[in-house]
Amino acid sequence: MSDPQTQAAAMADAALGTLRGARALVEARRPVDLGGLQNAIGRLCAAVLDLEPEQGRTQRPLLIAVLAEVNALETALRGAAPDGQDQ
Repeated sequence: MSDPQTQAAAMADAALGTLRGARALVEARRPVDLGGLQNAIGRLCAAVLDLEPEQGRTQRPLLIAVLAEVNALETALRGAAPDGQDQ
């Protein structure tokens, strides 16, 4: 099994892929199921918090990228919502 730092990086990469895929579906006006996304992001955060502080700092760029994708998905969802409604 890989070390915890590598596992956390792999989890972040997987989250990025999921978020990008979800955003692409939303932007294409396709249905998207976001079930489980919160749990996956929560596990990623927990995995990074479990790292030694110096190892956790190395994950910062990936976490910033994940946050940017979450924000982009939120923007796409708001844009796809019928007028006057938040999703």
